[in-house]
Amino acid sequence: MEKIFDNTQVAFSLKSDTELDRAYFLFKMIDSEPLVRIGTAVTNFAIKAHLPVEGLIRATVFDHFCGGINEDDCITVVDKMFTKGVSSVLDYSVEGKEEEAQFDAALEMTLKTIEFAKERLAIPFAVFKPTGLGRFELYEKLGEKQTLNPTEQAEWDRVVARFDKVCSEAHKKDVALLIDGEESWMQDAADDLVTDMMRKYNKEKAIVFNTLQMYRWDRLDYLKRLHEIAKAEGFFIGMKLVRGAYMEKENKRAEEKNYVSPICVSKEATDVNYDEAVHYMLDHLETMSIFAGTHNELSSYKLMEMMQQRGIAKNDQRIWFGQLYGMSDNISYNLAENGYNVAKYLPFGPVKDVMPYLIRRAEENTSVAGQTSRELSMIKTERKRRKGK
Repeated sequence: MEKIFDNTQVAFSLKSDTELDRAYFLFKMIDSEPLVRIGTAVTNFAIKAHLPVEGLIRATVFDHFCGGINEDDCITVVDKMFTKGVSSVLDYSVEGKEEEAQFDAALEMTLKTIEFAKERLAIPFAVFKPTGLGRFELYEKLGEKQTLNPTEQAEWDRVVARFDKVCSEAHKKDVALLIDGEESWMQDAADDLVTDMMRKYNKEKAIVFNTLQMYRWDRLDYLKRLHEIAKAEGFFIGMKLVRGAYMEKENKRAEEKNYVSPICVSKEATDVNYDEAVHYMLDHLETMSIFAGTHNELSSYKLMEMMQQRGIAKNDQRIWFGQLYGMSDNISYNLAENGYNVAKYLPFGPVKDVMPYLIRRAEENTSVAGQTSRELSMIKTERKRRKGK
């Protein structure tokens, strides 16, 4: 397979010299674990103490990793990326809410993004997080097969109704809908609910997509079981495949509660698991659609190769590649340049509400071996190329 991801001119074609310098400065900071820890603590403190730091955050980390503070704010970024063939997934990234009013607000925002997506070719997917529409503890309780009391049952009925409202709108407006994966101890309840939505709305094609976090060793088996159900009941499967973002948290909880960690024993095992899931889905493409959410060059090349071997068109609508905004531009823009379907997750929301998301990104970049140094070396190469002109 031709190595296309090293082309930094294509990767950073939308970045001005100033933006490239900012990216260099940011990743340089993220590259240092102590700095990330100190920065996180200081930022959290500053926001809680209502210190005037929003402007600084906005000008640095926020604008690099986010599209804006509201959906209209994002349109400039969406349109700009689409000039290079890169689509967007508007992601309302407000996390950790616990009140009904906030869940209703998140529901309204998700419906708004579906409406937005229907009108714009540049936005092929909408997305939401299960805990954006319902309380974490509720999913957890159901996942542990505990009986809900009447108040909780009524609360859960409202969560189901929110899910149904979003999926029904997506189906009506023909907008594919990605539902994110979260911690393993709440995921069972979310999985069951998403499967119900697939039964209902994926009769003609995949509209509703669940997420498989392939750093979990049980996910490939889960996919195969789901496939049997889908075959028996006649619905399509949509899946976003990712490696996963809660590794430290998962391992720590397993250790504390003394159960076998759901996480693969090694990075290599996760990689194998990820590629096998891609392979399995491509083998059953007649009833499956895949959103390959990965920053891994090798996995991306493997998927491109499998498509080529099977004679699948690069722009087949059942196969999308996805990366996060502000990261792995060398993968996204070079894929688009070569005719593949690619979409960037574009987070948005009020600065202080999006901070948990941004902090997780910084921590993830620090913990994933090589991620930050690769971003840095790409930026260095491009800066050098521009200076040499």
